[in-house]
Amino acid sequence: MPGKFEIYKDKAGKFRFRLKAGNGEIIAVGEAYESKTSAMHGIESIRSNAEAAALVDLTDSTPKPGMSTPKPGMEAGKPSMSAGQGGMSPKP
Repeated sequence: MPGKFEIYKDKAGKFRFRLKAGNGEIIAVGEAYESKTSAMHGIESIRSNAEAAALVDLTDSTPKPGMSTPKPGMEAGKPSMSAGQGGMSPKP
């Protein structure tokens, strides 16, 4: 069964989304958005950026084939997205 995105309202009334694997496990959650439309844009951003996204291993300083390291001046672990697109955080 394929994974799915779910949009919901949190306790503060903000819109959020989560990505669930085919087995129902939550594998990622989005930030809080003021509107449902903004949450939908966050999902679309993930869909359009994830396929070609590089894997950056911040736990090891030795580069491995197929992995990249952050460029100078870029904050490690922060996605590069334009205003209003929001971001997504992996499940802790």
